[in-house]
Amino acid sequence: MIREDLRNIAIIAHVDHGKTTLVDAMLKQSHTFRDNQAVEERVMDSGDIERERGITILAKNTSLHYKGVKINVVDTPGHADFSGEVERVMMMVNGVLVLVDAAEGPMPQTRFVVQKALEMGHRLIIVVNKIDRPDARLNEVQDEILELLLELNATDDQLMSPVVWCSGRAGTATLDLNEPGKDLTPLFDTILSHIPPMEVDAEGPTQLLCSSIDYNDYVGRIGIGRIERGVASAGQTVVVTNYNNRDLKLPGKIVNLYQIEGLQRVPVEKAVAGDIVCFSGLEKINIGDTVCAAGFPEPHKFVKITEPTVEMTFSVNDSPFAGKEGKYVTTRHLHDRLFRELLRDVSLRVEETGSADSYRVCGRGEMHLSILIEEMRRDGYEFQVSTPKVLYKEIDGVRCEPVERLIVDVPDDATGAVFQSMGNRKGELLHMSAIGSRTRLEFLVPARGLFGYKSEFLTSTKGEGVMSSVFFEYQPYKGDLTRRTTGSLVAFETGEAVTYGLFNAQGRGTLFIGPGTPVYEGMVIGESPKSDDINVNVCKTKHLTNTRSSSSDDALRLITPKRMSLEECLEFIADDELLEITPKNIRIRKRILDSELRAKAAAKARKGLE
Repeated sequence: MIREDLRNIAIIAHVDHGKTTLVDAMLKQSHTFRDNQAVEERVMDSGDIERERGITILAKNTSLHYKGVKINVVDTPGHADFSGEVERVMMMVNGVLVLVDAAEGPMPQTRFVVQKALEMGHRLIIVVNKIDRPDARLNEVQDEILELLLELNATDDQLMSPVVWCSGRAGTATLDLNEPGKDLTPLFDTILSHIPPMEVDAEGPTQLLCSSIDYNDYVGRIGIGRIERGVASAGQTVVVTNYNNRDLKLPGKIVNLYQIEGLQRVPVEKAVAGDIVCFSGLEKINIGDTVCAAGFPEPHKFVKITEPTVEMTFSVNDSPFAGKEGKYVTTRHLHDRLFRELLRDVSLRVEETGSADSYRVCGRGEMHLSILIEEMRRDGYEFQVSTPKVLYKEIDGVRCEPVERLIVDVPDDATGAVFQSMGNRKGELLHMSAIGSRTRLEFLVPARGLFGYKSEFLTSTKGEGVMSSVFFEYQPYKGDLTRRTTGSLVAFETGEAVTYGLFNAQGRGTLFIGPGTPVYEGMVIGESPKSDDINVNVCKTKHLTNTRSSSSDDALRLITPKRMSLEECLEFIADDELLEITPKNIRIRKRILDSELRAKAAAKARKGLE
């Protein structure tokens, strides 16, 4: 059976190349919304963090209708840390739109997602987006895309992929640059003509591959996937299997079955092979499982997700302020939340440690784990995390570490600073090219060398630089790196920071807090320019006499404290420090709070090194 009435496509691209904005325009022009319906921008980015940061974190499913054909569209994340989302949704589609910014051209994540699409034999449609940018390089970008396909050993058919020139924001597309686009009709027509209709077996026993998981308080876990064979029905008795776990044969029943229409899930009685559906009733369904007809347990092969490269330790908060601000503070709360995250995030790994109060959490990068921390924080969790560390591997008896492919676009006068930083971080230059008044540099650099680099990069390029990276491969250990050259200003006693104490402390370094901030002994309240930590008493008040009054504090001028984001805090913390996360505050603290015990431990460590 050939499904002429259906196309399943994914939109893949580097971060910020306009995927979600283009999906907005496609939904509007296919009349998915009413003409008078108020629709906010980037409607597919439904999460608060997604909308605030302007990035897609989870792959989203939608659909539209054009000329009697239903087009299922999967909007995928562009950031490298969420590429596990891209890998698994590739199993649901049989064609992809490769979106490329008309000015930036192919970037590291473009290479990664295109390689995954080529490996699975998908047909490509090249969409050059943002062609109305004043700095667009249309001909050069087209050549760069062809070079990328040649490098990735694309087939002749894939090399001949059609190119559509688009402006997602304006909602226009054209196949000929000499003819301005009026709407997205050329893009829709290219999807129907170039992405072939699926040939499916609608008569065989049911086989449904679960590629995504959602959760609803009313119906529990909801599986999302494509029917690979046969017909799935509401109320059908099934058995859950897994290609990588042949012993799994879990009986169950599909209670509710839904198809995606626009942004809504519409209940249906049955769906046919090729359809992307949502289903509830199978409470123990996981990503990668296959739902089969009872009596025919035949699991479908699932893609192997790339392994994590970064780890952190999540533990119960044990600071003097523990339990004051959070709703979920116990070991059980932390355990349940972390292991629940595994149900929907295929790139995450959570392991128990020797301590009952801490867990080892592994992810694809700092941003991957920082998003998890921020989500837990907003949900009312209180906990603490350690410094991010890379995961090493033993390959043929050699200790190897993850290496990233880094691409930076900087003004010409900032290249010297980038070269110096990369030299200190064991970076290896691969390619250098001029783009107008800017320079594009491509490096291979150890993943641990990028920890804490973003803020330094923005400073050295005066905020004009653009950097992005993606995992390249494991290579032999590159040698020791200096993670941080500065020390910390550490609170000497517990209390409330006052103007007088802060005024005396600000001469020692850069402060992170202002007057009235509660502090405890061992809490990091600033950064010292020296390599050693300095204990400061920010709770110290001026001694009052009959000739001095407390109002004289008003004459003391405090420098505005440096407020750091979650990512900046993760980049800053040293190995002997922890990050205390609560719904209201993010605090940096020493692992050993007592200053005397901390000094003894440091002396013992120095003696051990000697």
